[in-house]
Amino acid sequence: MGETIPIAVPRKGRPLESVLDRLASRLDVPDLADDISSTLRHEKALTKGTVDAEPDAEEHVYHRLAAYSTVDDPTEPEYTLVRDDRAGKPRRIVFDSVTIPLEDVDGIPDDTAIQLVGREEPFRALRTHEFALGFDSADLVLEEVVELRPDPLDRIGDVNARIDPSDTDVRVVTGLGDTVYHTLMAAPDVSPSSKPLDRDFLESYEGPLCIEPRYERLVQAVLGTQTLDGVRFEYPEEGREEEAAIADTGLGVYLTVTGSTARDHGLLLGEQLFPSETVLLESTPEVSDTIAGVRSLLNGADLETELAVEP
Repeated sequence: MGETIPIAVPRKGRPLESVLDRLASRLDVPDLADDISSTLRHEKALTKGTVDAEPDAEEHVYHRLAAYSTVDDPTEPEYTLVRDDRAGKPRRIVFDSVTIPLEDVDGIPDDTAIQLVGREEPFRALRTHEFALGFDSADLVLEEVVELRPDPLDRIGDVNARIDPSDTDVRVVTGLGDTVYHTLMAAPDVSPSSKPLDRDFLESYEGPLCIEPRYERLVQAVLGTQTLDGVRFEYPEEGREEEAAIADTGLGVYLTVTGSTARDHGLLLGEQLFPSETVLLESTPEVSDTIAGVRSLLNGADLETELAVEP
C-alpha cells in the first residue's frame, strides 16, 4: 500500500455517524460504516442499561474491547475505551481507527488509502498540525478561534472570515448537512406578545439569558457583542435539564432538533440563531496534492449543507 492519509474524526455520536454516512456514499463502503455505527450504538445501549449483553457473550467491557480490537487487518475497525467525564459515568467503547484503501479514484494516486483516527476533539488535533484533514462540529471552531465582533454571525459560511490567520491555520471546507440549531427560546411571560422572538427582541432585552457554559463564546459570536449589552448569562445547575433551567430563567439558547422537549417545559421557540453542523476541516499548510485530492473526494456539490464557503 502506498501513502496513507490520516483523517481525524470524532470518536462517537452523531458527528461520527455523519462522517461514516459521507464515506459510505462517496467510497461505496456501506457495510463498514454500518458495522461501526451499529457497534457503537449497541455499546452505548449497554452502557445506559437499555439492552442486555448476549447470554453467551463476555459481559465485561474489557473482554468486549479485546474482541473488537484483536484484528490483524488494518481495514477492520478498532475501538478503545474512554470514561465519560460526567460524574458517575462508566467506561464506554468508542471508535479508534480504520484504514480504507482508495481504488480507481480520479485525481488520487493508486495505492493511496485514508485512515480514520478517532479523537476527542479533532479540531484541536488539526490546530497542532497532527492532521491535514479532519471532521468536527462547527461549534468548536466558534468556541475557540472566531473573533468576537459587535455584529452577529449567522452563517457557517462566514466562519473562515472571522478566523485570525495568526491564531490558527485551520479552515472550514464544507459541512455535512447533519444540521441542528442553536435556538432562542422563552417562557410565555418573557416572550414578546406582538413581535417575533428573535435577535431584534434581544437587542432591547435586559436581563438573564440561560446557556450552557461551554457555549458562552459561541453565543457571543453568533449574537454579536452589541446585541448582548444589558444581558447577563446564567447557567443550568449541574445535572439539571437545560430546557428546565431555561424555563426557570425565562429566556435562553439551546440546541434543538424538533423542539419537543422545550415545548414540554412550556417554552416558546424563537429564531434559529445558528446551524450546528459537522464540518470538514483542513490545516492549510499541510495540504499536499494527494491530500487535496482526498479533500475533493470528501467534498462535493451533492452535500445538502447550511454551509456556503467560497472556494
